[in-house]
Amino acid sequence: MLSLGRKNNRDLLTPLEAELAPRGRGVARLHRQPVWRSAGRLADLPRWTGSAAALGFLTLTIGYGIVIGGHGRIVSDTLLSAAGFGIEAVKLSGQREINEFQILEALEIHEGTSLALFDAAGARERLNDMAWVKNASVMKFYPSTLQIKIEERVPYALWQRGDLVSIVNESGDVITDDVDGRYANLLLVVNHGAQRRAVEINKALENVPELRPRVRAAFLISDRRWDLQLENGISIRLPEQNIDAALADLVKMDDENGLLSRDIVAIDMRLGDRVTVRLSDEAAEERNIMTGGEGGSKKRERDT
Repeated sequence: MLSLGRKNNRDLLTPLEAELAPRGRGVARLHRQPVWRSAGRLADLPRWTGSAAALGFLTLTIGYGIVIGGHGRIVSDTLLSAAGFGIEAVKLSGQREINEFQILEALEIHEGTSLALFDAAGARERLNDMAWVKNASVMKFYPSTLQIKIEERVPYALWQRGDLVSIVNESGDVITDDVDGRYANLLLVVNHGAQRRAVEINKALENVPELRPRVRAAFLISDRRWDLQLENGISIRLPEQNIDAALADLVKMDDENGLLSRDIVAIDMRLGDRVTVRLSDEAAEERNIMTGGEGGSKKRERDT
């Protein structure tokens, strides 16, 4: 009798044939489990997942290219500026000798520069490298303001050696060689070493305010004493010691007989017990005529 039940075909095969027979060939296609389902629950992901993954990959590729190409900072600055963190205002204070353009040039602010990525330390270093800047501070005030405070060096005197003239501070340090008419009221000190001793002669002249505006320059002689050159050309040879007393005597003589307004070329005050006045050539000739003397040879003196 034939059984109506389904027989397993593998039962009709020899052991060798059963071993070599393909497995699963008899399983219906509809009942097979997809291969990718065993890897996880990918089938449950939304349909737009693939598009999002492609877009993310494209974004990463573009970002990598920007970084490799050295444009990361520019792109970041632009994005931050667009978000409201761009530098829109720069507040300056403390500057007198430096103009605003020089400061802005040192800050290196360009269109699209963001406050968040602005290198404040680098800007402060560039400002401190400027000739007139003693100290600078750079502060960020979010979202879009940069505040700059400048402490400048104070010009004290002009220093000349040879044909070169510089502006120096009170300590004698050179500030800059760029000198213009704005500094004409500063005392001009001449010769090497004069810049370090400018305070000495300046303070002495402060005690005789009647004389100070008439002094054009102060020459340091042999690194020991000073000669003053007045605006009318008269040279005043000061002693090595007791400068204040010598200047006070000079002002007194000028008040009494108008000494500094006479036709003379030099006043020698190096000796404490006497003052020697040297007339100009014209005045000396006129004096010889009036006194009946002969215009002998003039004595040449050497500064010591």
